[in-house]
Amino acid sequence: MTGGGTGGHIYPAIAIADEIKKRNPDADILFVGAERGLEKKLVPQRGYQIKLIPVAGFNRKNLLKNIAVIRKLMKGNAQAKKIIEDFGPDFVVGTGGYASAPMVKTAQKMKIPTYIHEQNAYPGVTNKLLEKGVRKVFLGFAKAAEYFKKPEKLVVAGNPVRDEFMNPDREKARAKLGFDRDEFVLLAFGGSQGAGRINKAMINVIRHYNGQKGIRICLGAGSYYYAAIMESFRDEGFEPADNISIMEYIEDMASYLAAADLVVSRSGALTVAETTVSGTPALFIPSPMVTGNHQYYNALAVAEAGGAIIIEEKDLEDEKLIAQIEELKASPERLGEMAEKSRMCGPVSATGIICDGILGDYAN
Repeated sequence: MTGGGTGGHIYPAIAIADEIKKRNPDADILFVGAERGLEKKLVPQRGYQIKLIPVAGFNRKNLLKNIAVIRKLMKGNAQAKKIIEDFGPDFVVGTGGYASAPMVKTAQKMKIPTYIHEQNAYPGVTNKLLEKGVRKVFLGFAKAAEYFKKPEKLVVAGNPVRDEFMNPDREKARAKLGFDRDEFVLLAFGGSQGAGRINKAMINVIRHYNGQKGIRICLGAGSYYYAAIMESFRDEGFEPADNISIMEYIEDMASYLAAADLVVSRSGALTVAETTVSGTPALFIPSPMVTGNHQYYNALAVAEAGGAIIIEEKDLEDEKLIAQIEELKASPERLGEMAEKSRMCGPVSATGIICDGILGDYAN
């Protein structure tokens, strides 16, 4: 398994690996990631071994910095070859991220079957380049098929989600997290690194609801922003009340999503998959700084089904966000309908479809 950098690439790989292990407990699975990615922490937590290679993305603003990137890539390619020679895999699965391309490409040169999974509605350049040499391209969204050249290789699977997100139980999740059974729970996050614009809007939401009974605000601020937010609160003398939880990183996302009445978040592919599988209504705020505006299209499938509302960042105003939260909070019937429609969009069979596609080839 190769992929990483962010949770959006790592967790789908873990979900696939978990399913392979479930079907074949004797399977020997090795993860390969980037030295600076989150995978070096997250993968061992799940009980898998991991190797790290020195790779990085190209700098489009300062081309001179790419000299170092190319050196890393050459070194990473050499290490990829040695890892594959030493491990002797039957197949290699790439889920995106810096390490994915050299591992998949090297495996292809060594005549080892390869597969890739594209999480987003608008695929990245790397997966489009890898398409030619892989056996199958698994798609998180059907729309992504428009951007690939070999339709016979495409399998619309959805985005694989770990087992703990399946069959959410709100009461158990709230008891586990210490939340009141009847309070309104708002969960906000911007991915593993955080999202500055969402954090900025949520600071005003926190001020508005601070100390109010019957509502709880949980913010996953992200590792990049957490310290600055907490320092700014201290400097201003603002003290978050007991109904406010501000975290650097949400470790148990499955429980928080199960406990939440409403989510405010970006719409990365994995976030959309985990949110819909959990049946949680969402206010999606797509990042405008991504290739092909793919987060908007990720969210659009859920919004068109009635399970989410899209607020584009250019239209995000703090007071309007609070008004939208208030409107939904006051309408439990509408939230219930959104929850059902969100759940209908959940890719509950994705992991099975992907493993069927890979292991079916291997069995033959």
